[in-house]
Amino acid sequence: MAESSWSFAGTEPAPLLGSLRIPGDKSVSHRAVMLGSIAQGTTEIHGFLPAADTLATLRIFEQLGVNVVRGETDQLLVQGVGLHGLKPPTGPLDCGNAGTAMRLLAGLLAGQSFDTSLVGDESLSVRPMQRIIDPLTRMGARIESESGLAPLHIVGGRVLSGIDIQPEQASAQVKSAILLAGLYASGPTTVRELRPTRDYTERMLLRMGCDVRIESDLIVLQPPQQLAAQVWDVPADFSSAAFWLVAASLIPGSDLVLLSVGISERRAGLLRVLRLMGANIEVLNTRDQGLDVVADLRVRAVKLHGIEVPIDCVPDMIDEFPILFVAAACASGVTTIRGAAELRHKESDRLQVMADGLSAMGVKVQTTDDGARIEGGLSLHAAAIASHGDHRIAMSLAMLNWARALPGTVLNVENVGTSYPEFAEQLLQRQAPLQISRA
Repeated sequence: MAESSWSFAGTEPAPLLGSLRIPGDKSVSHRAVMLGSIAQGTTEIHGFLPAADTLATLRIFEQLGVNVVRGETDQLLVQGVGLHGLKPPTGPLDCGNAGTAMRLLAGLLAGQSFDTSLVGDESLSVRPMQRIIDPLTRMGARIESESGLAPLHIVGGRVLSGIDIQPEQASAQVKSAILLAGLYASGPTTVRELRPTRDYTERMLLRMGCDVRIESDLIVLQPPQQLAAQVWDVPADFSSAAFWLVAASLIPGSDLVLLSVGISERRAGLLRVLRLMGANIEVLNTRDQGLDVVADLRVRAVKLHGIEVPIDCVPDMIDEFPILFVAAACASGVTTIRGAAELRHKESDRLQVMADGLSAMGVKVQTTDDGARIEGGLSLHAAAIASHGDHRIAMSLAMLNWARALPGTVLNVENVGTSYPEFAEQLLQRQAPLQISRA
């Protein structure tokens, strides 16, 4: 049965020592399966994240006629069918809770010769999809939707044309959906970003032989004849490492090394922000793993202080804001966040849900349309806090209860398995006084 809540005993945590291996990057795992499926030849994926979100993507491509050979837990062989080799599915394609899957698939499927329908769970079904429907429609796609929400019905057999567009959001998912549709379009597709975002899609396409010009805020793609299969080494997920970076900063005596974490410029904005807050994080053994720059991150406990988060860091840490709220709650002084309106459109309204949760625990939080003001360093007290089924909210609140020895409860933790299925197990291995209740 699924985990429904976590409760903590409120005992002082032991220091986090030694080393820890974090599961593979979710964003890369999604894209490796998608691009491997439409490549020529067999794609090898090492370090694949076997979480609910990425497994949903894997099942979808199996429904589309792609053969996937599963080796060890994190190894896959994807036998690509080429750009035009996907087969019509026999039913709707279920993305579960995976917004990345739904948005990127909408772009990829817009260029197919057959109809498809994308569905998702209750949370995904209220997340905004108009942001991809509009640009894809401009390219010639036909996507039927009720009020810009899932389910999405994508009409096949459409003739797509490349466009020159600046999306209204600084979003790697929107950019990627447009680029994937561009693989099937006539003429070049140009995406001009408001601010640079994660660049995995365009860099992976470049490595697969696609004609892609990449500048700081400009990507120009020429539709290829084919994509060449690759060997992908998936780095450890920085978003998952972020929980441990903050916990080890807060728990006295900690000296923890996180192994082989992806730290590309467009990925690790939180690293810069935590350092500005005074965190003691060393970047060791930096190397180029082909797809990403990876490093071992050594973090030692230290007293943090509040800052004004640089607005240029926001697109590079959009998934890490819940755990940043925790760091800010435990830091001395005030932390101010601006330019993060996208947080209101994630698995939950992360600005409001984190503000409500921290306020119930004694933190002074004021929210704005695009950010928050968090007064840290106050006395905290335990509470039972709903995570609203948001995996990153649940894990962030868990780290706060553990690090601050609070006998609190985190509710609605079922969706943690969408990104970090090993999280509770790794907490227990680190002697967290955690009691798990199941539905």
